Amino acid sequence: MILKSILSRTQKLTPARTVYEAIVAQARQTELYSDLAVPDTLDGRFDMIILHNDAVMCHMQAGDEPDRVFAQGLIDELFRDMDRSLREMGVGDMGVGKRVKKMATVYYGRASAYAEARADGDKSLATALMRNVFEGDVSFAASAERLASYAGLLHEAVGSMDRLQIRAGKLDLSALRP
Repeated sequence: MILKSILSRTQKLTPARTVYEAIVAQARQTELYSDLAVPDTLDGRFDMIILHNDAVMCHMQAGDEPDRVFAQGLIDELFRDMDRSLREMGVGDMGVGKRVKKMATVYYGRASAYAEARADGDKSLATALMRNVFEGDVSFAASAERLASYAGLLHEAVGSMDRLQIRAGKLDLSALRP
């Protein structure tokens, strides 16, 4: 029984895992890539996970201690998933740690930039998104503005959700479309 649980590839569905899966599902909406021109690449998909996870993190970190503990569990889940994904792509044990560390730097850098930009308004957020998601290509300015508008709606939607429900693993973003 113990050996079976060690060798099992199935993940125990914790509330943090369930919320993380809802975030990833939202970040995979085809409209983000087709209508808003987010690059459909590993980096583009990671950027969309960052954008969506950041909305939940902001809301949960603004709550009480159990909310902040849940937020940390959510971040832990994200990086466990990145570790698993890298291993599935064939990255060796020696390279996984370095890549996850780089991904963490990217995650926290973008989350910080987006928080500052949100405080400054939609134009600043569009500029930050153009710089990070669209690699500074000004031909994507309109897409960056639409993505910033969507990000604002995302933060509003998540910000109106009950934190206790989120901690219970209930995060429904399916009505929110880019």
